Amino acid sequence: MCIGIPGQVCELLSDNLARVEVCGVRRDVDLTLVGTHDDNGQPRLGQWVLVHVGFAMSLINEREARDTLEALQTMFEVEPDVGALLYGEENR
Repeated sequence: MCIGIPGQVCELLSDNLARVEVCGVRRDVDLTLVGTHDDNGQPRLGQWVLVHVGFAMSLINEREARDTLEALQTMFEVEPDVGALLYGEENR
């Protein structure tokens, strides 16, 4: 099973690399599959992406991102292993 975690792009680091925030934890994520800029040439800063194994797999809207994060946080209450996805390995 694959789980994508919603994150918000907060900084562009290089050609295809960005810093993305997930539940207060910032991670470096490869944007090759979605691009660092949208179709109008605007940077993806503030946009939401679905992250899996260090890659932004797709763009998602804020409502979907927040709903998914809420569901994952609820799962965390009964399955602590979900915490590593949300809060990083060091918070397990």
